[in-house]
Amino acid sequence: MDLTRTKSVEDVLEQNSDDPEGADAAEPGSAGRLKKSLGALDLMGFGIGIVIGTGIFTLTGVAAKDFAGPAVMLSFALAGIVSLLAALCYAELSSAVPTAGSAYTYTYATIGEVFAWIIGWDLVLEFSLGAAVVARGWSGYVASLSDTVPTSLFGETSTVNVGAVLIVLVLGVVAWVGIRESKWVTNTLVVIKVLVCLFVIVVGAFYVKTANWHPFIPPSEPGSDSGGLTQPLWQMLTGTSPSIYGLAGVLSAAAVVFFSYTGFEAVANLGEETKKPSRDLPIGLLGTLGVCTLLYVGVAGVLTGMVDFHDLDEGAPISEAFKTVGLGWAANLISVAAIAGLTSVILVDIVTMPRIGFAMARDKLLPPRLAQLHPRFGTPTLMTAITVAFVATLAALVPLDKLAEMVSIGTLFAFTIVSLAVPILRRTNPDLKRPFRTPLSPVLPIVSAVLCVALMSNLAVDTWIRFLVWLVLGLVIYFAYGVRKSRVQQDAT
Repeated sequence: MDLTRTKSVEDVLEQNSDDPEGADAAEPGSAGRLKKSLGALDLMGFGIGIVIGTGIFTLTGVAAKDFAGPAVMLSFALAGIVSLLAALCYAELSSAVPTAGSAYTYTYATIGEVFAWIIGWDLVLEFSLGAAVVARGWSGYVASLSDTVPTSLFGETSTVNVGAVLIVLVLGVVAWVGIRESKWVTNTLVVIKVLVCLFVIVVGAFYVKTANWHPFIPPSEPGSDSGGLTQPLWQMLTGTSPSIYGLAGVLSAAAVVFFSYTGFEAVANLGEETKKPSRDLPIGLLGTLGVCTLLYVGVAGVLTGMVDFHDLDEGAPISEAFKTVGLGWAANLISVAAIAGLTSVILVDIVTMPRIGFAMARDKLLPPRLAQLHPRFGTPTLMTAITVAFVATLAALVPLDKLAEMVSIGTLFAFTIVSLAVPILRRTNPDLKRPFRTPLSPVLPIVSAVLCVALMSNLAVDTWIRFLVWLVLGLVIYFAYGVRKSRVQQDAT
């Protein structure tokens, strides 16, 4: 068995063409092509919808107070730059090979099948865990806003988080009905979130005290030595003493707030449903990152200017900052935006994950039945149902606070592989039409991969262990089923 066998780019493009060959692709309900109904603004809506969520509304306070001080602005900018470099690589690959599955398919066409499986399995972890984490956060936020909501059913104190299950089921129906309906809901929520972020920046600017920004980078201080499996990987490998603030604090905060950027690659997963992918996918990817980075840096700057970073609230830093300056009504408005933000993140996660499973099932690495599309809605019906059931179960029963970092490590791992895929594909398929080209290749993609690995090294050792266990479980499934059933393997024999 050739575990590094690749799927030809021509095969991918034929599957995604408007007039693919073969009866299977044209039959209603078959594993054919997804409906093309998205434009550049729709893609930006999905991108911003999944990116602006829990990160900006919660992590800003933690990162500033515990790691970087006012220099958290630099941390957001650094995390945004790393994401932007990866987005440039995604833009080249997605515009040249527009397909469901994104990083999974790119890896299949460049590095080989077993690595593609690892990436696909990794993306399943990222989006399912991310949706479950945010669903539990949504449930807790609703409980905190109303005294009439029973905490026995909503929030982290509940035995079975019914609130999280309800929001997953409702949004699962929206995702199943169709991509157009999903984009309408997402775009509406995105408008609310962006307007509130602009409100925070504009109104909050009038209450900024520049003295709170001095010193901009607080002097380095010794940090608590947690040791063991909770310490960052680089610290364990180098034996370095932990510290907070200073340059090290800025880098540590960048690893923390990177979670705020996770998910933008969901845009690339919608390539097969994009009307003009060669033009719209780069706009959707780069536009998402540009808008979100500017909003993040602006909000972080206003927040640390309104309140001394030592006094920031770690649970709801933005709304509490407005209460501190006497704008309690604004805090309620921000709470509404937070709920809108969490809702859109869950929806885009649920929309994205079935597309990954769809692509893997179409390649027969998973049972082909999972790739069947609904004859009316044109969505992967069974994969959507499995996704909703899996996410709802996790959200209902599993406290995910300690597993949140796994979303970041899964994302950074995928970014690393995609970055390396750009120079590999240029070498193996130099004649491929590339409507968008990553500048300064191979230097920029390699820098992107190195920076992703550097941020991964700032994550805790126990996060790495959980991640490796998940990958081993995936490899067991691959060798038990996918390696023998693979469409590429069958075509070769």
